[in-house]
Amino acid sequence: MAAVGQRDTAPELVVRRMLHGLGYRYRLHRRDLPGSPDLVFPVRQKVIFVHGCFWHGHTCPKGALPKTRLDYWKPKIEKNKRRDVKVLAQLRKNGWRAATVWECELADALKLKRRLVRFLDRYQSLQK
Repeated sequence: MAAVGQRDTAPELVVRRMLHGLGYRYRLHRRDLPGSPDLVFPVRQKVIFVHGCFWHGHTCPKGALPKTRLDYWKPKIEKNKRRDVKVLAQLRKNGWRAATVWECELADALKLKRRLVRFLDRYQSLQK
């Protein structure tokens, strides 16, 4: 598991290319923010996490627990889920808005693109 990367994963690179192509600029993995978000939009006070369905316990088929070693995997995934909830609460408390992109959402690029543009542009006109 040490070989499992936390940064620059294939799903994260897809999201980064998509948003950069749409003209959005961001910072990567700001360690001064809770959870070290994958993409940070400082001016907008928004962050995006790109989560692997398995590692973060998504409710899609890719997020299903393995059939073996449940005594190991179930607590590990539950701990990740609890940490994710805690991180989102901390960010919200500090005035940041957060979105999570799940690995399985990459299958419908157009739908994902619309969702991310809506997320990033929402409330922008109120701040100007």
